[in-house]
Amino acid sequence: MGWFMDGLDAEDYDRTYNDRELIGRILDYFRPEKTAMIITTSMIVLNSVASMLTPIAAAWGLDRITADTFDRRTQWIWFAAILLTGVSAWVFNFFRSWLSARVVGNVVLQLREDAFRAIMHRDMSFFDKNPSGKVVSRVTSDSDEFANVVTLTLSLISQILLVLIIIVILYSRNVMLASVTMAMAPIVVFIALMFRRIARETTRKNQRSTAMVNTSVQEAMNGIAIAKAFRQEGTLYEEFKPVLNQAYSVGLRQGIVFSGIFPVLFFFVGLAQVLLVYLGGKGTINGNISYGDWFLFMQAIGIFWGPLTSIASFWSQFQQGLSASERVFSLIDSEPEVVQIADNDPGNLRGEIEFRKVDFRYEGGTNVLHQFDLHIPAGQTLAIVGHTGAGKSTIGKLITRFYEFQGGELLIDGKDIRSFDLPAYRRQLGIVPQSPFLFSGTVADNIRYPRPEATDEEVEAAARSVAGGDWIESLQDGLQTDVGEYGRILSMGQRQLVALARLIIQEPAIVILDEATASVDPLTEAQIQEGLDIVLKDRTSIVIAHRLSTIEHADRILVLDHGDVVEEGTHQSLLAMGGRYCDVYNTYFRHQSPDYVPGEGFVAVAE
Repeated sequence: MGWFMDGLDAEDYDRTYNDRELIGRILDYFRPEKTAMIITTSMIVLNSVASMLTPIAAAWGLDRITADTFDRRTQWIWFAAILLTGVSAWVFNFFRSWLSARVVGNVVLQLREDAFRAIMHRDMSFFDKNPSGKVVSRVTSDSDEFANVVTLTLSLISQILLVLIIIVILYSRNVMLASVTMAMAPIVVFIALMFRRIARETTRKNQRSTAMVNTSVQEAMNGIAIAKAFRQEGTLYEEFKPVLNQAYSVGLRQGIVFSGIFPVLFFFVGLAQVLLVYLGGKGTINGNISYGDWFLFMQAIGIFWGPLTSIASFWSQFQQGLSASERVFSLIDSEPEVVQIADNDPGNLRGEIEFRKVDFRYEGGTNVLHQFDLHIPAGQTLAIVGHTGAGKSTIGKLITRFYEFQGGELLIDGKDIRSFDLPAYRRQLGIVPQSPFLFSGTVADNIRYPRPEATDEEVEAAARSVAGGDWIESLQDGLQTDVGEYGRILSMGQRQLVALARLIIQEPAIVILDEATASVDPLTEAQIQEGLDIVLKDRTSIVIAHRLSTIEHADRILVLDHGDVVEEGTHQSLLAMGGRYCDVYNTYFRHQSPDYVPGEGFVAVAE
C-alpha cells in the first residue's frame, strides 16, 4: 500500500513543530482579538448554563407532577422557565457563533497576509524548487484547515464547560450513577488519544496530496494550448489520473482513520448507557431515585456523552488543523537564501557593476561561474553571447539579486550589493525577459506598474516613445485594452513593447534585456529596436540576445563559455579575430545579416 505515498514527502523548507509551539503560535494570532474573545467566552459560558437549565426545569416539573402539586400557576411557571432557558440558549449561541465567525475571519485573514508576504520575500531559488500549486495550497486549503482548528477550539471550550456543569449536577443528584458515568470517561479519552499520532501523519499526507492535485491542475491549465496543438489532451488526462487516484487513496485512508474512532467510542458510550438505564431504572422502582431526578439524569447523560465524545475525538480532528498550521508556519518561517547584510539606501545609482572572483552554482548543480571577474563602467551597453548554458542569464540574475552567489564580491557603484535595501535597489533595475509577464488589467495599468502614481499623460508619453507609438493604434481600445490573463490577448511582440514602455516610465539606472527579441517577427523586432535605443541611452545595460540587431551596436561584447570570458570587444573587432565569437556568430546570427548568402561563407572585414 506504500505506492500511493509517492511524491508526498515533505518540502525542503518544511519544519516539525510540537503541539505546544503550534498552539503558542496560534494564540499569538488571537491576541489582537482579545476583547472579542472575552465576549465570546462569556457567551459560551452563558450558553452552557442555559443549555443545562432546560432539563433541570423539566425535571422540576416532573417531580411536581408525580407529587400531585402541579397546579395551573405551577404549569405557567414551568412553561415560562423552559421557554426562557431555551430562548436564552439560542440567543447566547447566536452571538457566540457570530462573534466566533468574525474572530476566525480576522485571524485567517492575517495568517493569509503573512503567508503571502512570506512568498513575496522568497528568492527565485525557492520557486525553482517548489511548484506554485503546492505553495498556493498552503495559502488557501491549509489556512482553511487552520480556521477549522480555531472553530474546534472555541467549540471545545463550550463542550468542556458543559461537561463540568453536567458533572456537578450528576454528583449532586446521585453519586453512584455519576461514578459509573465517570468510570467510562477515561476509557473514551484514552481511545481518542491513541488515534493522535496516526491522525497527524495521515492528515499531512492528505494535505500534500491536495497540493499535488492543485499543482497538476495548474500545470495543465498553463499548458493547455500546447496540449491542444499536439492533440495530447488525452495524455494530459492520463498523467493527471495517477495524481487524482493517489489523492483518493490518501483521502480514503484519512476517512477510515477519522471515521474509525467514532464506532469505538460509541460502543463504550452505549455500554455505559445500558448500565445507567438498568441501575437508574431499578433505583426508580425501589424509590431511591425520584422520577424527576431519573429524567434529569438520563437527559444529562445524553448531553454529557455528546460533548465528551466531541472532546475525545477533538484530538484527532485537532491534529488535522495543527498539521495545516504546521505547513503554513513552515512557509512563513522558511529562510531566504538571498540575505542582505545591511539595508542601506542605494541613492541614485550611476550603474557601475563589478564582479570580483564570484562563484555561483544553482541548487544541486555544478559551478556556473568560478572566480568570475567582470567590470562594467556606468552607462556602458554590454552584450553577452555564448552557447546555451554558458552563464549569460546567470549574470543578469545575480545583478538583480534573484540568487545568492556562494563566493566573491559583487559591487554596484563600488558598494557591496548585499549592503543595499533590496526593494530600494531593485526599483532602479529595469528588466525585460524573453517572455515578459503582464498582469490582468489594461495596457496602461501594466505600463504604470513600476510607478503607480504616474499620470495618464505620462503613461501615454512613455507608450508613444516606443516605436513612435504606432503599435498603440493596432490595439482594440488603445491603452485601455484589457490584456487578459498573463497578457495572452496581446501578441508576444506587443507584450515586449509594453515592457519597454514600462521601463521608460520607470527610468531605471541599470537595464537587463534577457533575449528580449528572440521570439518576435522582423517588423516587431524593428519596432522594439527603436524602443531599445531610447531605453538604453545613458544607462548601464546588459543585453543577452539571440538577435544580431540587439548586439551589433553594443559598446562591448562579451563571449562566455561555461562561465568563463573567452573573448571581448566590439562586433567588428571580434569578427576580425576569427575566434569564438565567429563560431557563435555563424551558429546564431549569420543568417540575420543583410550580407549573408545561404550556401556561401562569410568573410569579416575589420573596419
